[in-house]
Amino acid sequence: VQLRDYLENKGSLFQSSSDSEVLAHLIKKETRSAHRPRIHSIVEALNMIEGAFAFLIMTANRIYACRDKYGLRPLSIGRLGDGYVVSSETCAFEVIGAEFVRDVAPGEIVTIDRHGLRSTDYSMYKRHQMCAMEYIYFARPDSDIESCNVHAFRKETGRLLFEESHVDADIVVGVPDSSLSAAMGYAEASGLPYEMGLIKNKYIGRTFIQPSQELREKGVRMKLAPVRSIVRGRRVILIDDSVVRGTTSRRIVKMLREAGAREVHLRIASPPLTRPCFYGVDISTYEELLCARKNLDEVRALIGCDTLAFLSKEALFKAGGRSELCLACFTGHYPTALYRRIEEANKDGKF
Repeated sequence: VQLRDYLENKGSLFQSSSDSEVLAHLIKKETRSAHRPRIHSIVEALNMIEGAFAFLIMTANRIYACRDKYGLRPLSIGRLGDGYVVSSETCAFEVIGAEFVRDVAPGEIVTIDRHGLRSTDYSMYKRHQMCAMEYIYFARPDSDIESCNVHAFRKETGRLLFEESHVDADIVVGVPDSSLSAAMGYAEASGLPYEMGLIKNKYIGRTFIQPSQELREKGVRMKLAPVRSIVRGRRVILIDDSVVRGTTSRRIVKMLREAGAREVHLRIASPPLTRPCFYGVDISTYEELLCARKNLDEVRALIGCDTLAFLSKEALFKAGGRSELCLACFTGHYPTALYRRIEEANKDGKF
């Protein structure tokens, strides 16, 4: 908002609400670099932006691949024949037959043109605070994020979830699709059979991003169906990747009970989501988060499961072999200065 106001005061006219358009205006309005190569305008524009981003800037002769200095979003470069390709997920390289070259580093601009690859650091402040939700939910399991395979990460969270919060049961069931890897890890660690107790309709998208509660409820009913012959009479350990609004979890638990499950023990392969995300994820208010204002027992009662447990924050670092991650939506510790001030104001009752 501040950048849009700044640019509008300098005469910019916006055609959309896209952050990408803000960057385009910043590059165009940077008059100090008007007579120098475009890379100087891009460097100065990126240094005016605070937050998470992975930008691809294309001109007639060049591509500029830019990643935020905190390393919050992934961005990778692949080689295809004599040229290069750029993607936010490495699984895209496999689809087109490209070979992974390297990740774009935090605070880096990689220029791609007929001369090949050239690197420019627009910031020397470099962190590797990858958004934990990329590993937990967003990325495809066949992608590698900063040299860590997403499936392997999720499977390890399942093993750690077993170590932290096992309960006696008969079968392990994962919520398709992003929770299946964690369910496999839990089943292996526990020695319990991993069963396909839920079937997903492949033609329904992710319900978490639906704009209204009614659409999210309808989406869950259309997306998932229990396998009665598998869950009937069984004590089920249900593995899910996260609880946001609780819509999906509540509905799935109800469906499993209606299908005859004797007990449903919900295990979440991430910590409770308690804070809004200001880095591009559609979670902007505390009211949208089931765990923000409620304790564990209140959340369990609302979801309707027999027991409920979340993965610890420490387990996320252990699963990825990492020393840095962005856990802002779990802890409220925002890596960027702008949102750290917002969180401090919220604690003081000012926000």
